[in-house]
Amino acid sequence: SARASISVLGDILGRALKNVDGLLKMPYGCGEQNMALLAPNIYILEYLKNTHQLTPAIQEKASKFLRSGYQRQLNYKHGDGAYSTFGVGEGNTWLTAFVMRSFARAQAFIYIEPKIIEESKSYLMEHRHDNGCFQKIGKLFNNRMKGGVSDDVTLSAYITAALLEMKIPITDRLVNKSLSCLRESISDFSNTYTTALMAYAFTLAGDTETRDQLLKHLDKVSIRKGGLLHWSQEADDTSASLSVEISSYVLLAKLSASPTTEDLGYASNIVRWLTGQQNSYGGFSSTQDTVVALQALALYSTLVFSPGGSSTVTVQAPSTAQLTFDVNQNNKLLYQEESLPEVTGKYGLEVKGSACASLQINLHYNVPTPTNVTTLSIAVAPELKHILRFCCRYSGKENTTNMVIVDIKMLSGFVPDADSLKRVSHQKNDSQLNRNDLFLRVDEAECRLLLPKDTPISYSLQLNQELPVKNLKPAVVKIYDYYQDTIHLSLCCR
Repeated sequence: SARASISVLGDILGRALKNVDGLLKMPYGCGEQNMALLAPNIYILEYLKNTHQLTPAIQEKASKFLRSGYQRQLNYKHGDGAYSTFGVGEGNTWLTAFVMRSFARAQAFIYIEPKIIEESKSYLMEHRHDNGCFQKIGKLFNNRMKGGVSDDVTLSAYITAALLEMKIPITDRLVNKSLSCLRESISDFSNTYTTALMAYAFTLAGDTETRDQLLKHLDKVSIRKGGLLHWSQEADDTSASLSVEISSYVLLAKLSASPTTEDLGYASNIVRWLTGQQNSYGGFSSTQDTVVALQALALYSTLVFSPGGSSTVTVQAPSTAQLTFDVNQNNKLLYQEESLPEVTGKYGLEVKGSACASLQINLHYNVPTPTNVTTLSIAVAPELKHILRFCCRYSGKENTTNMVIVDIKMLSGFVPDADSLKRVSHQKNDSQLNRNDLFLRVDEAECRLLLPKDTPISYSLQLNQELPVKNLKPAVVKIYDYYQDTIHLSLCCR
């Protein structure tokens, strides 16, 4: 049955702060996903510290997650200072820059050995092309991160921004050469993601002329609707995750260079669109969009923060019922939530006062298992003796998928066999050059993998019955793209 609720906060980062340990509600067993838990803590702590709202309790909670994430991330570190998704094989230049920029900012709150950051910088310095661009080394699990034909430029823009965030001067040889590389591509506007990243990088570099040129183009290709403002990679692109990331980089570029009142007004239209994409936990749909969006929202919130004011939020139900929320400086970080008395009908909303308020309506309901076939497919064949065989296939445009999740719900009374899980985890396939990783949670099994194009990969999983259950209901096996969860397919099996 459907149920609905409304939540009110006096701060757009309050929802993320409340759920800082569960922003994504997704698996996070690899190097990039672990960083997605660590990085948001940094931006939230910076915001609260800069606005004098950081309490000992909040700092203790967030610092605990920082220390835990820091120690966990070292499991994916290589001896040369690089990091990789699973800690084996070759290092990954993009992930190394992601870790380096996060560790550098985290130093303000926890102890991080300086040598670890320097080793990563040295690794990046050793992996450049002659023109100053950085080499793409290691598998990027999000194909969109590569930016199509401009993948070296996209990667270089990301790493350059990371170095500049660390306050490394533009006279530094590494930064200077990478900026020269980027300048060779500033007239190529074919990739909106790359353009937004470069706009942010040149903003940090203080190159006003190049920044203005890039932002002028981005303004021309922006999507405006109902006073909201955002960007997408292509006109027919339905990836909310990528749109969030691009829009967040534009927001960072707008706000990172002494913004004017006009800039703040422009930024508010982006912020209103971004907050509309947040999930009920304060995060977004994937790792990078959550990290970049919270960084941008934290910067905006710092710039527009006001220590005074209060507001009253009144929600009028279709019937005579009425809900009232008070928001003031003493409770602006307090998460206030009430169930809506009616799921259907027209509600009225009124806000009076001088303080900002963030409102979100959450609707929970059940839907039939979708069976529409997409670029991902999975065939499931339950057999006698409780063996589940499933075959995964990708038929899209790329040579390989992003990271794909196979989510296997357990039938009531059944659990995956431990030895079978171990065998699947280490299963080799001639066409599958990347590591597969299967792991178990309480009531489900999930498999993370990369799928090569048009090459089916089969698995076999033994299930053990711990408790006999009558009238078993079907369980769902779902395959989906971790970075674009709109690409998915679900099947029921008994």
